[in-house]
Amino acid sequence: MAHNGTPIVMLIDDEPAQRRLVGALASRAGWRTIFANDGETALATLGTQDGMRLDAIILDHWSPDYEPADLIRDIRVLRPNLPVLILTAHNSVNVAVDAMRAGATDYLSKPVAPDRLLAALNATLNHSEEDGELRPLTEKISAPLAFEEIVGSAPQFRAALAIAAKAARARIPVLIEGESGVGKDVIARAIHAASPRFRQEMITVNCGAMPTNLVESELFGHERGAFTGAFERQVGRFVSADMGTIFLDEVSELPLDAQVKLLRVLQDGEVQPIGARMPTHVDVRVIAATNRKLIEEVEAGRFREDLYYRLNVVQLTIPPLRERIGDIPALSRHLLARIATQPGLRSLGITAEAVALLMQHDWPGNVRQLQNALFRAAVLCEGDALTPQDFPQISAQITTRQGAGSRTASHTHDDAAGITLFEADGHVRQLADIEADVIRLAIGHYRGRMTEVARRLGIGRSTLYRKLAELGIESAA
Repeated sequence: MAHNGTPIVMLIDDEPAQRRLVGALASRAGWRTIFANDGETALATLGTQDGMRLDAIILDHWSPDYEPADLIRDIRVLRPNLPVLILTAHNSVNVAVDAMRAGATDYLSKPVAPDRLLAALNATLNHSEEDGELRPLTEKISAPLAFEEIVGSAPQFRAALAIAAKAARARIPVLIEGESGVGKDVIARAIHAASPRFRQEMITVNCGAMPTNLVESELFGHERGAFTGAFERQVGRFVSADMGTIFLDEVSELPLDAQVKLLRVLQDGEVQPIGARMPTHVDVRVIAATNRKLIEEVEAGRFREDLYYRLNVVQLTIPPLRERIGDIPALSRHLLARIATQPGLRSLGITAEAVALLMQHDWPGNVRQLQNALFRAAVLCEGDALTPQDFPQISAQITTRQGAGSRTASHTHDDAAGITLFEADGHVRQLADIEADVIRLAIGHYRGRMTEVARRLGIGRSTLYRKLAELGIESAA
């Protein structure tokens, strides 16, 4: 929704340092912060002039006089639609499940990252995006997967996995491109797990989340006294990753000075900590990822061309979920099985109607958004299987989009490019594989309406289901 004027957030927290931090971060994004020391004060504040104009509440999990879930329920009675964000040092599934069932909108972990806080606040002003999914929590559900465990049958996706699997055994850098949420980190972990370095931990660095003035120190380390505030020697991430793998997520966000040092690591295997007289030799395998086209960043002068070619020895492009809609049935069941392993949750099925609904959505947040939506539905579901009624936000977004006529004819044909006739070695693919791709394409194109799929393919519905079973394709209806 559009917002007029300065948005206001209320922080319920009795810790002065935390109040100053959150207030400063919110102010940077144009928010005004008001404070309440405890739950009783917060409930009273809801009736004031500022309280009536509130756009969001941030609730510290350690409230002195209320259990957080009780306070959320009391807030919901007074303000049913006011977003409530939980802030806690206890990043556990149990806390999040209890908070969600009480009506929490999102979940933030201490120490709160500035970009994460601002994204959560801004999301409360635009409920059309992911509408309060618990992103950091659901991301922790994903344990590393081997390549054969990664779900996806779309040709472009399988081709990217095949390249990744071949590259895993080598030391060469890999560059993974794709929109946010497509699973670049999943692919990176699979590469590391299949590599000779699998016994070492993969060090992950989000280049976009680090303050610009601290990037070099974080990556390459510094000596004591190297700059103002450097009271202790710090070992950089590259040294920590020695003999292992480092995953540079959002590598396009690196400032140019840090790019120069990264180039030296790739060329010479040497790291120069800030203030150090001599470089340190490291043996590190680099996997980089970006949600941008890195060659376009090179052309714009924001990324070094020589570094681009050093990183781009092997390039993978992960297609967005909207280009592999046919994967949604199997992907949904896979994600639900992983969600069910979390404390406080249970195994759930999903009805054909719910799958068909999910296949109608464009998923701008890709697989991450699908996992978030399934997690929320699983937490709140009272039956044994998820139904369309368990996805009210998705239903509302589909209805809004269809009402606006935003799905154009040209868009619905974008999947046609996903069918390939030749293998990477130039030989024609097997007919069964091509047939399976055509059926997946039809299921995605007609949004899971299996009667229409069968009619358009010129076969009977029973024949279609027989082919689905023979080809190992999950049924969407």
